[in-house]
Amino acid sequence: MEVVVVNGVATKQQQEKTGLVKLKCSVQNYDWGRIGYDSRVARLFEKNSDGVQIDDRKHYAEFWIGTHVSGPSFLSDSDNVSLKSFIMQNHEVLGHVIVDKWGHDLPFLLKVLSVGRSLSIQAHPDKELAELLHKLQSNVYKDGNHKPEMALALTEFEALCGFISSEELDDVLESVPEIKEVVGNTYADDRQNGEVKDGRVLQSIFTKLMSVDREAISKALSRLTSRLINEEATRRLTSKEELVLKLEKQYPNDVGVLAALFLNHVKLEPGDGLYIGANEPHAYLYGECIECMAASDNVVRAGLTPKYMDVKILCSMLTYKQGLPDILKGVSINPYVRRYTPPFEEFEVDRCALDQGASVVFPALPGPSVFVVISGEGSMLTSSSEDIVTEGVALFAPAGTEIRVTTESELHLYRAGVNNKVLMNH
Repeated sequence: MEVVVVNGVATKQQQEKTGLVKLKCSVQNYDWGRIGYDSRVARLFEKNSDGVQIDDRKHYAEFWIGTHVSGPSFLSDSDNVSLKSFIMQNHEVLGHVIVDKWGHDLPFLLKVLSVGRSLSIQAHPDKELAELLHKLQSNVYKDGNHKPEMALALTEFEALCGFISSEELDDVLESVPEIKEVVGNTYADDRQNGEVKDGRVLQSIFTKLMSVDREAISKALSRLTSRLINEEATRRLTSKEELVLKLEKQYPNDVGVLAALFLNHVKLEPGDGLYIGANEPHAYLYGECIECMAASDNVVRAGLTPKYMDVKILCSMLTYKQGLPDILKGVSINPYVRRYTPPFEEFEVDRCALDQGASVVFPALPGPSVFVVISGEGSMLTSSSEDIVTEGVALFAPAGTEIRVTTESELHLYRAGVNNKVLMNH
């Protein structure tokens, strides 16, 4: 049986006798999640929780692996011991690099998402704004951390992400009269050579749209949807127009439906990734994904949601950068592992897909990792333990733990850890 090393060779000092820690993880039942067993999150949660009954009328949106207070993981052999308290009592499991830089906690949070309908149009604050919002409204903004994030598609996956280009924006303002009626002549005096060129103009237009009263939005959406339905009989609608009709059914009279026209509509294939920095507008629309982020739950919302919205904060915090986001394909570490490294220090993600009879080694690292098994069956071997792993198993790997993964069938899992560039620089 061939053994493949993921990235480098563990040093003798790193090969400590440290075992993996199996975890019981939290689930979030947000309204946009898929229902019952249609949700991968529900199926993972059921297996992870040793047969917790799944309610086939309930929405299962997110499966969390980490230490965040809003959805903590617990040691599977002790319901009373959280992963956070385990780490607090055993600082060495983080490694000195992590403790020196982030203190006695995991700096990242790993999730699985099952998206049945659109999430809110939202952005995540940078660290300075997060600290301020947490101080002012701790009941809404649960922590003082920033939340850069990355999504890796498990299925075909759709999202809105970032603002469309100047040329596309100019086209929207010319070809969608309902938008023009709502924002008025906000942009007319600032056009250059027939195109909206200046980010400040975009900010002015977007802020005007998001601040219009609900009655005006309702009338504009009614006219827009009626027009599109009529035109559908004589021409093929664009994918963005089809999206508008879909979103309007999900969130009637919501300004977010019009705001979607200003954002890039991105479609990912399984294995594609997308990263989203602080203060960038986005909304996941449909599909299932792995999501990793800095350990935060801060969200500023302004559309496509019944939840608390803070339009003023959102419109003031956005970068207003325009153009398509980068689609990540990952870097091949070996035949079985692809690594996705965003431009954020807190995390990176490895996607591991083992064929029948294959084996791979994850070397000991100066920082911790968490793993989640998406499908299949195999074993994970360290110098001091061996764990049989199947769908729904989640594990914490302390710093300095070399792990050999083998499978007799097939195995699909993900590993999240601190960005390798941070670890290698120490």
